[in-house]
Amino acid sequence: MDLPEDLPQLYRRHIFACGTQRPPMHPRGSCGQSGAQPLWERLGQKIEAAGLSAEVGFTISGCLGFCSAGPLMVIYPEGVWYRPRSEADIDHIFVRHIQQDTVAEDQVVVLSR
Repeated sequence: MDLPEDLPQLYRRHIFACGTQRPPMHPRGSCGQSGAQPLWERLGQKIEAAGLSAEVGFTISGCLGFCSAGPLMVIYPEGVWYRPRSEADIDHIFVRHIQQDTVAEDQVVVLSR
């Protein structure tokens, strides 16, 4: 689909982070079971503290489809998927991808169907 070049964009970047929480022992697992919630809280706080809420959208989403790989987040418009495991990972992704406009290559996860 070709979109008009002058189509206004609401955000410079939009982050979707899986917030799905399945019951314990669910065969698919979930990002919630993998410790996603405190990571997403940290990311939201960093966006707000940096004064970027108007240009960086942050949405806690439902399942992103790769449950066993979580916790997962994807940043658009680049479509880069990350699997942060700690607050330090969140800090690194935030600085590199959001503030410095470069991919945090050491945190990228390549997924396939």
